[in-house]
Amino acid sequence: MGARTFITPQPGDTLDTIAERVLPGVEGAAQQLLSWNLHIAARGGIVGLLPSDIVFTEPPPAS
Repeated sequence: MGARTFITPQPGDTLDTIAERVLPGVEGAAQQLLSWNLHIAARGGIVGLLPSDIVFTEPPPAS
């Protein structure tokens, strides 16, 4: 099983800017990223992205 593709946020990044960059033209891309990154969703929007966050840019493997 290979590792999932991920990025770390650049200064000023939001989930929307990352979605535009890694999933251009995909409708609901930010929500899709959020569903693949439950550790970010669990913060409930209280804290934005942290420089140390890992943002997965693909879904988890099927089990």
